[in-house]
Amino acid sequence: MRQTTTPNAAPGSTDYSAFIGTRPVNDQQRVDAGALTAWLASHVDGFKGPLTIEQFAGGQSNPTFKLITPSRAYVMRTKPGPAAKLLPSAHAIEREYRVMHALRDTDVPVAQMLALCEDESVIGRAFYLMEFVDGRVLWDPSLPGMTGEQRAAIYDEMNRVIAALHAVEPANVGLTDYGKPGNYFTRQIGRWSKQYLASETEPIDAMQRLIDWLPQHIPNESASHVSIVHGDYRLDNLIFDAREPRVLAVLDWELSTLGDPLADFAYHCMAWHVDPAQFRGIAGLDWRALGIPDEAAYVERYCARTGFEIRGDWNFYLAYNMFRIAAILQGIMKRVVDGTAASAQALDAGRRARPMAELAWRYAQKVR
Repeated sequence: MRQTTTPNAAPGSTDYSAFIGTRPVNDQQRVDAGALTAWLASHVDGFKGPLTIEQFAGGQSNPTFKLITPSRAYVMRTKPGPAAKLLPSAHAIEREYRVMHALRDTDVPVAQMLALCEDESVIGRAFYLMEFVDGRVLWDPSLPGMTGEQRAAIYDEMNRVIAALHAVEPANVGLTDYGKPGNYFTRQIGRWSKQYLASETEPIDAMQRLIDWLPQHIPNESASHVSIVHGDYRLDNLIFDAREPRVLAVLDWELSTLGDPLADFAYHCMAWHVDPAQFRGIAGLDWRALGIPDEAAYVERYCARTGFEIRGDWNFYLAYNMFRIAAILQGIMKRVVDGTAASAQALDAGRRARPMAELAWRYAQKVR
């Protein structure tokens, strides 16, 4: 997927999206080009080598590659290399393939899925192939270099797309079994608590506090709407048209499942609460001068589009999502320690588990 990136993306961001630009494939992630070429030639219509493989420079989770042939470019997403120690339920690339394939005829823009290979004997791990989408990824949510009108249009398009996703009925796209019904927060808090404890490299007091606190403060889930949730919906996981404020594809569906759409939307809204000097956010900026809606207006627009109402204390939703991110960042740090991290930025990302956990605990303390 061809992306142009903003040159001044926030330093020290917690990005673990895959699509930044390419570099030679690192030794830990090398694949057998001959075996891959043979498999693709027999499973993908129109595929014809010779094949050149480059690795996208970003990505802390599932390695992502650009496959170049004389007639076409593709994107391949894989599980980490054979040496990686995978955490339970992590790196489920077959789920990414399934959800994007299911959404192909909806109002949610996704890349076209071309092939899924779950036979790890082919290149040593499971992988899938998708189209290369020609567009731009905008890394800095302050959108430097744009006018206020342009920024407003980008933010409204982000809002439109996540509302469109949450409006899709899972049964209509064959995804009724894509997640377990009910008790979304209970299951997710349990999952990320286990993931954190399995990847802990040093104790983080705020995480231990959150593991105890969050299950005791879950909003009433009995009236929750069940939607397809992306799990990592943010500006830099979207490919925009090169000229228009129009999303061409939503990327990085690794964390998608069925669940509470308000939890998913609150994750997206964390940008208004995180410091751009530490994380990729817009906290403390002059939104009005930039043309960016404030959080209240942005939430109101989403609710108008979906018909949903905010239940419970919004600070709980934010604390929960910050806790999730801290657990994910700690998983990155664990891969750094194990020597299996997928990108050079992994150490910097992993170090941000502690400040994110501490921010989550501060928001938890705001809950009434």
